Amino acid sequence: MTQGHFDHHSAECTADPVAYYAAFRDRCPVGRTPAHGGFVYTTRYADVVRVARDDATFSSTREATGVDGVAIVIPSGPGLAQYPIELDPPASAPYRDLINPLLTPDAVDGLRPMIARHVTRVIDAFVEQGSADFVRDLTNPVPAAVTLDWLGFPEEDWARLVGPIHDIFAAPPDSERAQRGARGLAYMERRIRELVRARRAEPKDDAVGVLAAARRPDDGEPFAEDELVSVIGLLIAGGVDTTTSLTGSVLVHLSRHPDQRRRLTESPDLLETATEEFLRAFAPSQSMARTALTDAEIGGCPVRAGERVLIPWVAANHDPAVFPDPERVRLDRDASRHLSFGIGTHRCAGAHLARAMFREMITQVLTRLPDFRVLEDGLIGYPTSGNQTGWDAIPAVFTPGVRAGSAAVAPAPALGTTFDMVVTSVERAADDVVALTLAHPGGAEPPAWRPGAHLEFRLPSGRVRQYSLCGDPADRAHYRVAVLRETGGRGGSEELHALAAPGVTLRVRGPRNHFPLVAADDYLFLAGGIGVTPILAMVREAVSRNADLRVVYGGRTRTSMAFRDELAALAGDRLRLVPQDEQGVPDLRAVLAGVGPGTAVYCCGPAGMIAAAERACAGLGLSDRLHVERFTGDDVPEVPFDPSRNTEFEVHLARTGRTLRVPADRRLIEVVREAVPGLSYDCEKGYCGACETRVLGGEPEHRDSLLTPEERAAGRTMMICVGRCASSRLVLDL
Repeated sequence: MTQGHFDHHSAECTADPVAYYAAFRDRCPVGRTPAHGGFVYTTRYADVVRVARDDATFSSTREATGVDGVAIVIPSGPGLAQYPIELDPPASAPYRDLINPLLTPDAVDGLRPMIARHVTRVIDAFVEQGSADFVRDLTNPVPAAVTLDWLGFPEEDWARLVGPIHDIFAAPPDSERAQRGARGLAYMERRIRELVRARRAEPKDDAVGVLAAARRPDDGEPFAEDELVSVIGLLIAGGVDTTTSLTGSVLVHLSRHPDQRRRLTESPDLLETATEEFLRAFAPSQSMARTALTDAEIGGCPVRAGERVLIPWVAANHDPAVFPDPERVRLDRDASRHLSFGIGTHRCAGAHLARAMFREMITQVLTRLPDFRVLEDGLIGYPTSGNQTGWDAIPAVFTPGVRAGSAAVAPAPALGTTFDMVVTSVERAADDVVALTLAHPGGAEPPAWRPGAHLEFRLPSGRVRQYSLCGDPADRAHYRVAVLRETGGRGGSEELHALAAPGVTLRVRGPRNHFPLVAADDYLFLAGGIGVTPILAMVREAVSRNADLRVVYGGRTRTSMAFRDELAALAGDRLRLVPQDEQGVPDLRAVLAGVGPGTAVYCCGPAGMIAAAERACAGLGLSDRLHVERFTGDDVPEVPFDPSRNTEFEVHLARTGRTLRVPADRRLIEVVREAVPGLSYDCEKGYCGACETRVLGGEPEHRDSLLTPEERAAGRTMMICVGRCASSRLVLDL
């Protein structure tokens, strides 16, 4: 495909960066190019992660490049120094510690009402017109207003500060517009200085006020004005155009894929998972760069000291070795291993805020502009996607709506918080299937749920598993789930079976619903194996509505089919049981051929069954009426370990001065964040690196999938979201 040398700013790469990187990954995954003064490029996930995390070998500083320009992109360009992202550890640590407490999940949750107000106000300005440029009218002004309002800039600054940042990314280099952007950045620097001085003269509790009042950890002195200008400038740049880019790309995608838009409209909770997939597929920051401090080697390619190295997030996010079928956007993929927020010490501190702004904009568009259509002929993209990608114009039309005005708009829900539930009973539901009934330990009512919802279990081992609720939503005191023991699986079901006993406390999150029961004239329910769990709750609901329904339930044998008697009591002769050893596999095409014009089809079961249902529905023109939920493992490899090895230990927080007890049935991060409110964390599965913490004493037990064998053996850092202690006491640099 590509005959010339590698150039991520070329027209060919801008036209299709995924295909461009894929061609080089296949032919020469790591190589050297003369473009832009010469550099080494990478294309594979493993190589990108290695370079991004190895600060001792690959530097982010301007000094290492020998050029007075932005060090973290190729080619270097003019711009303010950006702390902490253009510093290496340990110099970067004080600035990370300065901003992390402002951007924790809890801190961002407190900003959600403000975010919702801004999105509502901005959409109100054009909702009655029936048309808009989504960039000019929505995706640019909202992140600017939210970021600048949070920081403490007065409203009259918002429009003037947001324009230059977008101009820098959207304009061709050296154009008049790019020069206008540079002038705007000079104005932004002046306004940051003025605001810092104002907050030091008259303190306020906005973000700039907090930063202006902060003290350096080494000498107790205030941070210098130049340092705060750099930090605040990075917060503005990182908070504005990146979210603009992501949201615009997703709106274009959903206009092109109405089936996915329908799924998100019917299943709002699915946006939680889909957000990570959208970030993977449409990373705003396409690449960054490092500078080799010593001679090194990357993926078999020698790198000389002083050479620049390109680390393209977009290529890593589309590496099929990590993300199967990477060109396809799968809303239910667990894509949280993506690198769109970076990885290592420079992972984006504003990840939680970016997600919150994105989810609020998408949620309000789907509810207030549900039939929007992007006008493809009017789309204008960035002139190059080498470093940053996005849209400069996204014209769209929609049915005019009504202004929300002063009416309160509830913000998009935050990610569910975790809470404890106690197992009250355990029943054998079928061969290798146990049904667990759970209740709140204090007797309180757990959160309400609707058919199709699932609970996320955070097991003592650190594993995370989802199981559909299969009880009765009217029972406000209990949850019920059923778990199939998968002897050849990844260990989660085996662990839960081993734990299943009355009185055991389990940590859960949710309920979340990616598979809701929509209103319909009648229903056809297709269940296979343990996929019967959400179907059971749906049948109960449909019966309570006096709806017409049919149920086809298949399984290996009659004794392997959980809840078959309960289903028969609900559905009567409308239930057809199909044990495979007696009747073979159901002929889904024949079953589907008899559906009426208003029938909603729900299918849950093994991947092969769902694929067969999708093929049959496509052949019969029923795809728009098929609703599926897949019970398959995600794309993230897990580190095998035995949860019975969990032991109680002490953790001493060196900087905080506290010693805490970590019980065998609690995760280290849960205990630590109760004492360290500003703790940085994200995936809580051991592979994003956000919670990587220096170990000052003790022997860590590593359960992550990120550290190399050499890093594990050294024991200098650990991922505290999944890691534990192999000795009796840990000392952490917290």
